Amino acid sequence: MHPTDPQVTAEFTTEPFHGEGEPPQHALAARDRLREAGLEPDFGPLGTSVTGARDAVLPAISRVLDSALASGAHRITLQVTVDET
Repeated sequence: MHPTDPQVTAEFTTEPFHGEGEPPQHALAARDRLREAGLEPDFGPLGTSVTGARDAVLPAISRVLDSALASGAHRITLQVTVDET
């Protein structure tokens, strides 16, 4: 990480949602792309979030979007916040 790289938090949901049971394949694919990038996502039933260096998170999010859509997601809602502290 470059010392001037800001930290960012990406929060996203993939749809369609599933009821109880195993998470849908598109959500698992998104989570797995983050892990492959060396990030530790907070994976939950209503969404996923990940915090890290901008240079690590933003390229991973690109792979998340592609993988989730290829795995059956119909909609992805994404928010990225820059940590200015």
